[in-house]
Amino acid sequence: MGQLSRKAAIVGVDESDKIEIGIDSYRPAIMGTTHMVSAGHYLATAAGYRMLEEGGNAVDAGVASGIAINVLLPESTNFGGVAPIMVYLAASDSVVTISGLGRWPRAANIDYYMSNAGGEIPRGILRSVLPSAADAWLTALERYGTMTFEQVVAPARELAGNGYPMSPVVHAGLTHNSESLAMWPSTREIFMPDGRVPETGALFVQKDLARTFERLVEVELANAHRGREAAIRAARDHFYKGDMAREMASFSQEQGGLITYQDLHDFSVKIEEPVKGRFRDYTIYTCGPWCQGPVVAQVLQMLEDDDLSAMGHNSPDYLHLVSQALDAAFSDRHHYYGDPDFVDVPIEGLLSKGYTRARREDIDMARAFGQMPQPGNPWPFQDQRRKGQLSGAPKSVELTPVSGDHQEDTSYTCVVDRWGNAFSATPSDPVSESPVVPGLGFIMSGRGYQSWLEPDHPSSLQPWKRPRLTPNPAIAFKNGKLFMPFGCPGGDAQPQGMVQLFLNIAAFGMDPQKAIEQPRITTWNFPNSFWPHTYLPGRLRVEGRIPRETVDELARRGHDIEVVEDWSRTFMSSLSSIVVDQESGVLFGGADPRRDTYVMGR
Repeated sequence: MGQLSRKAAIVGVDESDKIEIGIDSYRPAIMGTTHMVSAGHYLATAAGYRMLEEGGNAVDAGVASGIAINVLLPESTNFGGVAPIMVYLAASDSVVTISGLGRWPRAANIDYYMSNAGGEIPRGILRSVLPSAADAWLTALERYGTMTFEQVVAPARELAGNGYPMSPVVHAGLTHNSESLAMWPSTREIFMPDGRVPETGALFVQKDLARTFERLVEVELANAHRGREAAIRAARDHFYKGDMAREMASFSQEQGGLITYQDLHDFSVKIEEPVKGRFRDYTIYTCGPWCQGPVVAQVLQMLEDDDLSAMGHNSPDYLHLVSQALDAAFSDRHHYYGDPDFVDVPIEGLLSKGYTRARREDIDMARAFGQMPQPGNPWPFQDQRRKGQLSGAPKSVELTPVSGDHQEDTSYTCVVDRWGNAFSATPSDPVSESPVVPGLGFIMSGRGYQSWLEPDHPSSLQPWKRPRLTPNPAIAFKNGKLFMPFGCPGGDAQPQGMVQLFLNIAAFGMDPQKAIEQPRITTWNFPNSFWPHTYLPGRLRVEGRIPRETVDELARRGHDIEVVEDWSRTFMSSLSSIVVDQESGVLFGGADPRRDTYVMGR
């Protein structure tokens, strides 16, 4: 699809008085002054908006939207999957994160996988870590929401029980993984009821998942006399400590899995402080290094001293610089990021101004790295109390190219409400990674495939450890005031799309819709987060709308170029954002046409 004409002159108007008409984007930026939702499926956007119109806050709407996404996008997300969440609380002017990421079972260890799984992390129950999305949604609602679980789950419950039309995106995703779906009777019964994935437009029903929601609502109602928060906690405990937990543990044992009832009983998500980086007048908050979120903050901070507008938007210099900054940050991610409960991650050093300036100096504007660059050494920039724990950069191992499929799961939702609160969440885990628990309608998170079986790797598989997660919501502030929740699906493409979106807005002055629709690039010059950790040295994928002369110049600088579709759903992320104009109070929403993403507000 070609680029739209950006302007058209009115015939007969004097040149000096010429009025520009036409369009700047395929969709308009949605504007409002009250509240807004942008989510990965239009019916999930409607679910969140329904809560806002009923008087709920951003967390009520975000949880409603997120659980609806678990129903609507099973090829990408799951109620038993992951759901990292960020919340901005206007009353206390604070940002909190909820680590909606499961832990490996206590019985899991590298030796087990080397001896019993052929040195692989195979698709199926052995990929399962503890389900965390349910805990994350319910914890967010309990602590920061205002509505009951019965209220916020109503849209998802209706969609699962009554059905919804199968979209082309969902149909394509399920069909792509139909071989995996057919492996397990409990999964095949729901997602391939007639031996194939339901056709686009067919009514798709998930009765077991609807019944799961009903069971949790029944527990909440039975405990309503204890108050809203305690009733929600009772529903949450029924999932992790009650009959549902026993059903999950029993099924895991039947399938040869490692999750036990005690694991589920002892699990809980964590409420954590965010990490942050700076870009000029902006502060970018992300979840911690148990996910890849700090990559966004690090790259933007690396670029804050460059005159990006003078380079020109999507010029060879600009795209080369952005790709190389991403390469440097991804190398640091590979060598340092992991579960901080197990790994001493020098996150303060990685996000210090001195370190990001030093990393920027590693970039050669005339020549691409060609392979994953060496990691930097953030320890001299680390907090003085921890600085002496390690004195040098880790030893960089020699990497060999690894081929493998590209992963495109995950979704996203963000909300801003009338009180100035914001919600940002990135639910994930496709139904194809692990078998559906019979009678419950969801899988136990297959996120274990983002671990390594090398003991010295910071994201190595260890008992009770969290894998390093790709989903990474973010919230940006300008001059200390809420500016934009933003995020997307796309695996390792997520931080790349987020960086380009942010710069399109902050450095080039675009509205969020126009910023989202711009052609993008993605680098793959690092080991992919997904097993078997595909590594394509020097690879740079560019959408077909990038001009040929720009592509040729990038190739001349040493990038291994692969031109993909004009609007790539597979290799580029699918962004959502809501920009807050603090002076006027106007909200500007954007949603990516690369998938089923939509925004609604008033």
